[in-house]
Amino acid sequence: MDNFFIAGTDTGVGKTVLSLLVMRYFYQNGCTPFYLKPFQTGCDDPYDEESDAKFIYSNIDQLNEKDPAESVVYCFKNPKAPWFACRDMGKQADPEKVMKVLEEKSRGFCPVIMEAAGGLLVPVTENFLVIDMIKLSGAKIILAARSGLGTINHTLLSIEALRKRDMAPTGIVFMNTDDIKASAEVISENMEAVRQFSGIPVAGVINRIDNFSGPEEKYDEIFDTFLKRNG
Repeated sequence: MDNFFIAGTDTGVGKTVLSLLVMRYFYQNGCTPFYLKPFQTGCDDPYDEESDAKFIYSNIDQLNEKDPAESVVYCFKNPKAPWFACRDMGKQADPEKVMKVLEEKSRGFCPVIMEAAGGLLVPVTENFLVIDMIKLSGAKIILAARSGLGTINHTLLSIEALRKRDMAPTGIVFMNTDDIKASAEVISENMEAVRQFSGIPVAGVINRIDNFSGPEEKYDEIFDTFLKRNG
């Protein structure tokens, strides 16, 4: 089975929520997925309330008693791009270290679900971007995008950046989880525009979730469209 990289059209679009739902999907389908956050910024350690790994582990029953630090390769205090957050701490990030962890986890879990930091062109080092990390990993790409105003531009630019490097998203998911939700009409038009100009349909829309440990709405149908065929 392929590994997957949850990428975003921007920061704060809902990558971690999407990662949680994808992890739950694979558990429900009899798999043993592993969540991996190569670069976590904006928290003191993997146990911090701002830690994406802590969020994932706290809301999946199979992970409640396990250590979220296992899922974080680098953790930087300042909420910045990894390059600068790492530099603030007098350190240097090594993408090859991430690849070694990915290789190790791929031997014991299937699939590995990686979550990017920020958008595709966020710098990881002075000469290495998030999109470079995704390509190096060889993972299939799931692109998280906001559902409302501005997403056409951000989504099409992200697809263009991927295609420039001979990549493309396996699936695109709109995240309608902001405090101000987009209307059904706007979401429909945004989906139409992305499909029209990129040739890639948006798989579906994830709405605001109040209970992350047991989401009321089921999204299996969305994920079936692009996860099962790549399994």
